[in-house]
Amino acid sequence: MAEKVQNDGLQPVEKNKKHASLRARVITSVVYVAVWVVMVALKWCVPHGNVAGGWGAIGFDAVFCAVSVIGAYEFLRAIGNEKSGINCKISSIQRAITIAFCASVVPLYALVAMIPQTADSGFLAIWVAFTIYTMLLAASSVFDHQRSTVKGTIYCIAVMLYCGLLSAMLSSVNHLQTNSMSALLMMFICTVTTDVGAYVVGSSLKKYIPLKLAPSLSPNKTVIGAIGGVLGGVVGAIIAYYIMYVFGGINDTVYFFRYNDIFLIAKSEYFPPLASFIIIGLVTAVMAQIGDLFESAIKRECGVKDMGNLLPGHGGVLDRFDSMLYSSVVILFAFGTIF
Repeated sequence: MAEKVQNDGLQPVEKNKKHASLRARVITSVVYVAVWVVMVALKWCVPHGNVAGGWGAIGFDAVFCAVSVIGAYEFLRAIGNEKSGINCKISSIQRAITIAFCASVVPLYALVAMIPQTADSGFLAIWVAFTIYTMLLAASSVFDHQRSTVKGTIYCIAVMLYCGLLSAMLSSVNHLQTNSMSALLMMFICTVTTDVGAYVVGSSLKKYIPLKLAPSLSPNKTVIGAIGGVLGGVVGAIIAYYIMYVFGGINDTVYFFRYNDIFLIAKSEYFPPLASFIIIGLVTAVMAQIGDLFESAIKRECGVKDMGNLLPGHGGVLDRFDSMLYSSVVILFAFGTIF
């Protein structure tokens, strides 16, 4: 009887914690969406001139730079966590070099991309920077070998690739010569609807189809949830297409109204624009979920539940942007070369 009373007494506490966590998650999600809406409005409304992506793109660059820097800090802290299964030494100098690269890579790419004479040299600039910073990491490992190891140096390089270069991919989407607005809408909306679709379908149907997707990495993710995520990505692509359809038009056709001469340029001779969006949305949803699972693998290897606690209810910056970092590669390839 006493045990029953004790359990009953704990139930309200557990329920309050669950509600508080859900409330924090919802509030953070609302703020996240609001920031994106403001950044989209800034990019759409500020005149472009002859700048790739427009002067309004600077707002997105600031967000992507923050993702790169904070993500690098979270990753390095997770590697050094006392519960981490990664046995390596990373010196303070190496940590500073790694974070310095992640702080500079997005501004470097944006600066080169926004100058018409050097607009095509953005990736060359960041790869040269990556090589220089990698050499600095190697040099610090040689001359400070007591406080650093080769394994630690390799992990620092991995952080620069994962946080720095993938964030530069986000900036590259932001500075596409054509269709950068469409690409950003696709990237943002599809990653959100993929997450929502996976959660809604997975939580609704997992008791009927309980097959796990990757039980050793993320026990709560199911195959049916992944299918729901793909469907969500397709829905997000359709939403992004019709936003451009209504507010911009396609090629030289204005369907309702067009502001600041932003519209969708469709060049494919084989697929209608909507079909192209759906295909891109499907692949983006798959890559977004792979990015989420890879983040789970990193956290398991490092022995942490979340990469950070900056975003209440979501964890750290990498916990929120892991899907987008992966999907940026698909979006950049699709809108930069095919679409």
